[in-house]
Amino acid sequence: MPALTTTADGFLLRGEPFRIISGALHYFRVHPDQWADRLRKARLMGLNTVETYIPWNLHQPGPAAPLDLDGILDLPRFLRLAAAGGLHVLLRPGPYICAEWDGGGLPAWLTADDGIRPRSTDPRFTAAVDAYLDLLLPPLLPHMAEAGGPVIAVQVENEYGAYGDERAYLEHLEKALRGRGVRELLFTCDQADPRHLAAGALPGVLAAGTFGGGVERALARMREHRAEGPLMCAEFWIGWFDHWGGPHHVRDAADAADDLDRLLSAGASVNIYMFHGGTNFGLTNGANHDHAYAATVTSYDYDAPLTEHGDPGPKYHAFREVIARHAPVPDGPPPEPAAKLAPRDVVLDRWAPLLPGTAPDAASAAAAEALLGPPVAEGDPLPMDRLGSPVGFALYRAELPAAGDGVLRFSGGVGDRAQVFVDGAPAGVLERERAEDALTVRVPRAGAALDVLVENLGGTNYGPRIGDRKGLLGPVSFEGAPLGPWTCRSLPPDAPEASAFVPTGRTTGVGPAFHRGTFEVEAPADAFLALPAWTKGLAWINGFALGRYWRRGPQRTLYVPGPVLRTGANDLVLLELHGSAGLTARLTDTPDLGPEPH
Repeated sequence: MPALTTTADGFLLRGEPFRIISGALHYFRVHPDQWADRLRKARLMGLNTVETYIPWNLHQPGPAAPLDLDGILDLPRFLRLAAAGGLHVLLRPGPYICAEWDGGGLPAWLTADDGIRPRSTDPRFTAAVDAYLDLLLPPLLPHMAEAGGPVIAVQVENEYGAYGDERAYLEHLEKALRGRGVRELLFTCDQADPRHLAAGALPGVLAAGTFGGGVERALARMREHRAEGPLMCAEFWIGWFDHWGGPHHVRDAADAADDLDRLLSAGASVNIYMFHGGTNFGLTNGANHDHAYAATVTSYDYDAPLTEHGDPGPKYHAFREVIARHAPVPDGPPPEPAAKLAPRDVVLDRWAPLLPGTAPDAASAAAAEALLGPPVAEGDPLPMDRLGSPVGFALYRAELPAAGDGVLRFSGGVGDRAQVFVDGAPAGVLERERAEDALTVRVPRAGAALDVLVENLGGTNYGPRIGDRKGLLGPVSFEGAPLGPWTCRSLPPDAPEASAFVPTGRTTGVGPAFHRGTFEVEAPADAFLALPAWTKGLAWINGFALGRYWRRGPQRTLYVPGPVLRTGANDLVLLELHGSAGLTARLTDTPDLGPEPH
């Protein structure tokens, strides 16, 4: 029997009345050495529960890969820490999670399968889901409430009513969870809209809603959908996420607190989305594609009560006051901001060119060659999933047959941003978000090398374009004549070893290239990496991938978790795709996610 059961208007936990007051905290967006701190702060704000998604694409990076539960993916450890902190857990395993996460959590090795229908009863999709659940659920069952663990409820899919209406698919997932030993309460969650609720709900499964305002109307619609049972907002949106080139989103703390009070005053249960947003470390951010493609930034701060770096923000204090009117809040003062690293500059005085054709000497060319994956020769360019690395970058090379000015046309477009080089010289950039597929170039000689470096800016995480392919997506022609053959290579999304770098010998940075510098730390603490002289790329500290930076903004600093740093010498590596006005980066004690609207 599940520990959490429903009544006509609420929940019972092991037979006692219980209201869920939860907040979203994604373990995979937080350094694991900071999990205990973030969970403690959740409890201090008055939460009795935390919620987390489970990203399939990280836990199973290949179709035959074993389940990865190490480091930042050690979900059993996260669940043990939640229990030790006095918190219950809502688990949301998907298989689709949205979450502004790369591909909505669906693995690229699966969605790239030609003709497959994600989130449906397509046998190829359900077979992959079943195989994944066979791996995922056994290590999680000991953490279910039935076994004495913290997990009191498990979600079936995620906002499916906004995507499809195939009831048999949802029924398959329900049976897959039950058949593998999940006895806890199951729930669905959909936008509080009659059509979405009807398409995404299942008989006998709790139907929760998602909304950020209009509380009374949303609850009324949920009650129209189900005449009795608990009212539960499974995602109470109290902030929002940002796209590159867009604004930094904030929501007034008093406004959000008033809506939270309305929810709790109506007797509803709630999951605050997000309590602590964290960071899209590395290359894990997703993207939206409504009228145009738009990639999500590295920060997932979400204007949440607990900031990206784990300090209480205005909403933390406002929400704590609201919760205290409706439920017990732990005694004592709220947490104080954590110590920050004293600001310092870092000079990146060593480099490793990325393109062999741009290397200044044979040794550098050999080092650049070693950074790339094995070459694959084809008549037409291959998408990235066919090159063994669906995330990060792919490099394509062909010869241009004749000298002169002409138009390069990419008939299938690019996924998502292509830098074009002719004999090593930058010739232009094509961007998917602008639907660009042609570029005028000057070719200095017959047989000139055409290099195209394509960046996957993040897989679409919402809507019908989930699983969109990356790289060069069709034939390429010059003045109407097809180009080929092509040499196609992936770029493993890791920083190179220190031995690959040589002295820069310049005062400005050139790209595409890796740049490396070292700095000393007396006592590790949280910091923020500012790169005002640099243009676009990726950053690592001590091999830990902080994420993408881009002068386009709005985000202007990258969060550096304190546990990433070490006492003594530390390494900073940038992959700069364009160039920089200098070779200095700055570690500062203040985040800058972009200007807030007035």
